[in-house]
Amino acid sequence: MLTDMHLRRRKILAQIYKLHDDFVQELDIACKKYCSHCCTRNVIITTLEADEIVDSLILKKQDHLFEKLETEVARARFIPKTTTNMLAVLYAHGKDIPEEKSDVSWGSCPFLIDNKCPIYEKRPFGCRCFVSTADCSKKGYAQINPFVVTVNNLFLQFIEHIDSQGYSGNFTDVILYTKAKRDNFPKNSALSEIFRYKLIKNHPITFLPIPAEDKIRIEPIFQALQNIRF
Repeated sequence: MLTDMHLRRRKILAQIYKLHDDFVQELDIACKKYCSHCCTRNVIITTLEADEIVDSLILKKQDHLFEKLETEVARARFIPKTTTNMLAVLYAHGKDIPEEKSDVSWGSCPFLIDNKCPIYEKRPFGCRCFVSTADCSKKGYAQINPFVVTVNNLFLQFIEHIDSQGYSGNFTDVILYTKAKRDNFPKNSALSEIFRYKLIKNHPITFLPIPAEDKIRIEPIFQALQNIRF
């Protein structure tokens, strides 16, 4: 059963999504329906986002998607070594950034069906924020405005911040971990489950690495995020 605090965090997440959706609406992007070139199995999500997705799948009786994830856990995918907020801390202190391996050739998102997303309305921020000014299928890569990258990183930091008691990880791992929690795996096995699903602890915001050239332009968005209440 979800606590009142957790439900409030989910309401905040919905407001964060809405704020970013409004930002994207003002952009000139090539993304459209059935455009799935960027829908890889390398998306990172938080446990807070996974709660929304898992609840939706259970409500809509889409359990077959959980089974699909189970059949693909052996496949290569991006496993993060650190979170967005921890990367910011490392950057602030001049520390080395961990080397991480990610390859689009590892394949598409396990949920993708005929170039359509069955959880589109509940898709995580890692999917929502990936927008390109050029058709990725023609270019072979995305073209993203540097300011959009700055905005996306700010949103990623805020999402992790409100889920600072939770975890982050690959989409596949976090969804399966969250579903396992719904199925009430023994409480004394929780820590082993976290390691099993390769999750990493989230952290609150302590530093915002915003480029100097973006600080004035991003201020209204930053204030809007700070003004979100539950």
